[in-house]
Amino acid sequence: MQIRPLIQTGIRLLLAGCMTGGMFMCHSANRQAETTDAPAKVRTFTAPSIPVSITAVSDRADYLATHYWDHFDFADTAYIHLPEVTEQAFVDYLSILPYTSGPAVRGPSIRQLLAKAEQEESGRMYVFFLELLDKYLHEPNSPSRDDELYIPVAQYLIADRRSDEAAKIRMKSTLEGLLKNRPGTVAADFAYVLPDGRQGRLHGIKADGTLLMFYNPDCHACGEIIASIRQSSVIRKLHMEGTLAILLFYPDEDIEIWKAHWADIPKDWINGYDRDTKVKDSEIYDLRAIPSLYLLGRDKTVLLKDVNFDRLENFLMEKFQ
Repeated sequence: MQIRPLIQTGIRLLLAGCMTGGMFMCHSANRQAETTDAPAKVRTFTAPSIPVSITAVSDRADYLATHYWDHFDFADTAYIHLPEVTEQAFVDYLSILPYTSGPAVRGPSIRQLLAKAEQEESGRMYVFFLELLDKYLHEPNSPSRDDELYIPVAQYLIADRRSDEAAKIRMKSTLEGLLKNRPGTVAADFAYVLPDGRQGRLHGIKADGTLLMFYNPDCHACGEIIASIRQSSVIRKLHMEGTLAILLFYPDEDIEIWKAHWADIPKDWINGYDRDTKVKDSEIYDLRAIPSLYLLGRDKTVLLKDVNFDRLENFLMEKFQ
């Protein structure tokens, strides 16, 4: 089955007010249940009913995030094999979180979900939800990837009672990366070298905003992002006005590949490389996947970290126009 898009689902659930009736998911009976005298158990997902007194979108979202899994039977592992019910419910849950009042609600909500799943005796439900959280919030190519939402997942696993020591060590390493250059912090500074040999620093760029892209010149996905940046009317406008600087940064060793693609990059963009590969070697940025997009403010405060292009463009349209 195809999982419904997150944003569309969130708007439908929260703004149309369809959650107040209690049941919003469809569901499905067990697949190909064997013929028996007893009727097959129909498994559905039942969302909490929002009190009619709660009307503000953020308050509704807070209530849903807090009570979303109240009626779900975590002991019934058959739900693991019903993605049209369980994974869809999970996707709808993620679509609610951006509308909540903030991290003080989102983090506890995610930890509460994991605590409920961890109680299932076999451990399968816990693994199932950990895998969903990784798939949607942490995999580099996920359109819903969100480091801030994955931080409470990492913190929970490190402290849980089920994961072995090797898994905890791996997650501690992951958490270190998640905590680097978080939104609201000042991005780590670094030096770059331009095609003509001149040098500059990230913090030396003068603009209200800086679009920072870590890239590899012969990376197909990087080429697609570069094309999207060039074609974006909002980015083009902000860049021409001098409001937004664009820095492409190549962090790897093979400078000949970088030189071979100089002509692919617009001349009015900053296109630099790391002469001593200090950024990669010192791991001051979490570069587990390339390309990686950051949006920085005037003082180089991180506004968006490792974001997909659509979210970047929408943010710029909302905040800079």
